[in-house]
Amino acid sequence: MPRSRWKVFLAATLLMSTIARASADDGAIIDRWYSALLVADRTELSDLLADEVRMKLDDIGVVQTKEDFIASIDEWQGAVAGAAIRHRVEKSEDGETTVLACYDFLSNDTLMRETFTVAGGRIVASTQTAVAQDCSAY
Repeated sequence: MPRSRWKVFLAATLLMSTIARASADDGAIIDRWYSALLVADRTELSDLLADEVRMKLDDIGVVQTKEDFIASIDEWQGAVAGAAIRHRVEKSEDGETTVLACYDFLSNDTLMRETFTVAGGRIVASTQTAVAQDCSAY
């Protein structure tokens, strides 16, 4: 292999390795998010969110700041008691991860598509949209 091709190959390999590692790190953050959300762990959720985060709840037309979200945790804690949350990553690239999440509450379930933007090890943006009123498509 000519020297110039070898350099291009090496650069491409290093770039792909960096992207794969970033995606894995983002996946770990997303896993931590859902674990903390399930138990309404205010401290962990706060640690995962950047101070400037904007959380868009498409279905109800609300955008929450970090403070708004953390203030809603007491209400969420009651709603999530006895529930389960299943999630799987649909795609992850360039710091944006799209997740299909099934929220199995005691009295109903709902399927959501959630997109997270991660930078510097924290969630800087999130958008949540309902997909279905049950999780049969999960």
